[in-house]
Amino acid sequence: MSEKVQVGNIVEGKVLRIKPFGAIVSLGDKVQGLVHISQVANTFVQDINEHVAVGDIVKVKVLSIDEASNKISLSMREALAPKAKPHYEKNFRSKENKSNYENRTIRPSDDYFKPQSTSSDFEDKMKDWLKQSNERQAGLNKRANKRS
Repeated sequence: MSEKVQVGNIVEGKVLRIKPFGAIVSLGDKVQGLVHISQVANTFVQDINEHVAVGDIVKVKVLSIDEASNKISLSMREALAPKAKPHYEKNFRSKENKSNYENRTIRPSDDYFKPQSTSSDFEDKMKDWLKQSNERQAGLNKRANKRS
């Protein structure tokens, strides 16, 4: 392999062929590598022909080199300059200017955490559930006895 082609290097190459799964890029000195379609752009690539054409000079990052099979994996996406993160102004309110939301006496969550029923309601519900459960079990037992 060429001395300039090492894992992690960003080099320029020429697109030789385009396949549905990626682009074959010449790095010079009869050295070629593959830019997989997933490594072409930071966005989803439906058709690679919309991003590169045969003969284009592209910057690529060398991802891996397999000496045994003589294959080089390349990435155009990682060779791109990292996008600058948008700078947002911190627009925090001071403690004096906070809204009255924190001072509200009734919060929406209070209704959620409030007990919905009293203990007598709970006992009634448990009795109803137990009655229904016993009726279901009796019905299952009847069917099982008819089959025997």
